[in-house]
Order: sequence, then structure tokens, then C-alpha cells
Amino acid sequence: MNPGRPGAPDNVPPVPTKRPPRRTRKSPLLERVAAFLRELKEDAPEPESQYIREMIVSAVRLLEDRTSLADLKLLNASMRELRYAFRLFAGFRGVRKVTTFGSARTVPGHADYEQARRFARRISEEGFMVITGAGSGIMRACQEGAGRDRSFGVNIRLPFEQLANEFIAGDPKLVNFKYFFTRKLLFVKEADAITFFPGGFGTHDEAYESLTLVQTGKSLLVPLVFIDSPGGTFWKDWRSGVVERLLERAFICEEDLALFRITDDAEDAVRDICGFYRVYHSSRYVGDRLVLRLTRDPEPELIERLNDEFGDILARGRFTQCSALPEERGDDTESLPRIVFHFNRVNFGRLRRLIDSINR
Repeated sequence: MNPGRPGAPDNVPPVPTKRPPRRTRKSPLLERVAAFLRELKEDAPEPESQYIREMIVSAVRLLEDRTSLADLKLLNASMRELRYAFRLFAGFRGVRKVTTFGSARTVPGHADYEQARRFARRISEEGFMVITGAGSGIMRACQEGAGRDRSFGVNIRLPFEQLANEFIAGDPKLVNFKYFFTRKLLFVKEADAITFFPGGFGTHDEAYESLTLVQTGKSLLVPLVFIDSPGGTFWKDWRSGVVERLLERAFICEEDLALFRITDDAEDAVRDICGFYRVYHSSRYVGDRLVLRLTRDPEPELIERLNDEFGDILARGRFTQCSALPEERGDDTESLPRIVFHFNRVNFGRLRRLIDSINR
């Protein structure tokens, strides 16, 4: 028997009872860091310097916590990867981007490959840039279609090394990641739309994660488009499974199906993505209010129609039109008109339908 826990089998370790020591005062190291942070506050702009100070304090406390070397390596590598990627993408902040997923095993000439290439070429002609995993298959097809100048590659280092395809290899817009979670963050964070071509575990993983993030409000709404080859039924069959196994068992609700589109027409996918930004521009939360920025002034009839048709998604109050809120002063979108409301943060499928209504 395990002497650490009476009655426990021999192979079960005892439950630890010792807790980390409670901090009662600042360590000498933290006191020296605090002096440096006071200087930083005087030299760096707010609110940016506030977050830098918090990150520095957290890093120092890792030493106090006696964090393992393996965990320190993980945090260090993650921050370095993300810092480099943030700096790269910052230079293209004003350009809309589409993240594309699909099988790395799809060969040139296959109907899925040609559809991906066709879609990437057309969406790049509409002014979008394409983000892929930089590998073979659908990734290669999309970068072939978009071209090097309109492509980003977000590669992953694997035990069996995944080499970047020739359409992005050696390009400054190619980033190599050690960890899947930092790579996946970039795929979603930088995307103004996400498309999915037929693929395996990885494609389905990205599809369900993207749907989950949008469904729960952890990511802002963007078009999610599942693209089959002409006449193909890969994603149509997938949707039938979602309806049968998830919707009919009440694991999701009917409005969740509005979060994504399925098509076997590349032009239709392009129209859906471009149409999403026809009038709607972007959104953000200011306190407990959701602000929808628009590319043109909404007609009074539109505001009334939204209150009539979508009042069920309001936590309180009504839909109203306004200019930039005080918290948005200095924002790149300050000049855009806005619709503001207290969203219940539950019915994101209905919110997608509201945006479609505004665009119409």
C-alpha cells in the first residue's frame, strides 16, 4: 500500500500537501525591477507600458515560483515566436486576409487542388492576402493561386520536417513555429475570413476550433466558408453529420448553423467573403456595448428594422446609431459610422444574420 495515502494502491503517488509559500513582501529582485519599471513608465507611452510592466513582473515571479526549466523554455520560445510574428503582420495591418486550411496530401491536378488554386487567385484579385500553413497540398495550391506577393506562410517545425512549398520558401512573409498553439493563434488572430477545403484530422481540428471560438464569442465574427470541389459532397456530408449527431441531440442549436457556409463554387465563396464586408467593416466591445463599424451611414429604416427583427439578442435597450465613442478616439476607424447595442453575448448565429441583414 502507498504510505502517503491509506488504502491507496502502491502505484498511486501521494497527494501533495505542501503549498507554495505565500509572498509576504517583495523580494530584493522585485524591488530592483520595480525601480526599473518606474523609469519605464516615465519613458514609454500608456497603456502599452502598463502591459510591458506586468509581463516583466510575471517573468520575474517565475523565478520566485521556481518554475521548471522546461516550462521556462516553453514560455520563452512562445513569446519569441509570437513577437516575431506580430512584428511581421503589423506591416500588413490594413490589408484583409483569408486563412485557408486543407489536406497536405492533395496532389496537383486533383479537383480539390484546382478549386483551392482557383479560389486563392480570385480572392487575391479582390485585394485579400492568403495565409496558409506553407506546406504541400491545399497549402501549396492556395499560394500558387495567390502568388508570392499576396501570401503568408505559417509553417510548423515537425520531427519529419515540413518544408515550405516553393511559392513561399525564402519569402520574408514565411514564419516557422515550434508549437502548434502559437501557430494556431496566428491563423485565427490575423484572419478576416477562414476557408476549409477537404482534409484530415488537422483540417477538422481547425474547423471545429474556429467554429467554437466564433460560437462562444472568444473570436470576433468572420466568414467561415467550407469549399468543396465542383460537384463534391465532402463538406455537405460533414454538415449532414453535424445536423444528425449534434443538432438533433441538442448539442448545438439551429442558429449555430448560420455561423458557416458550404459551397462547391469558388466564385460563390469569394462573393460570400467580400459581401460580409460590403457595409459591415469591423466590431469591438466597449464596456458592455458591442460597436459595429460600418462603411456607410445606416438609413433610419435599417435601425428600426434591426430593432424589430433582432430585439431578441439585446441584453437591454435598443440598437442606436452613433459616431465613435470616447474610448475609440484616435482609432483608425474613428471616422466610420457605428451601430451600438447591448448584445447578450449568447446568440452569435443570430448576430451573423444581423450582419448579413446590414449588408443587404
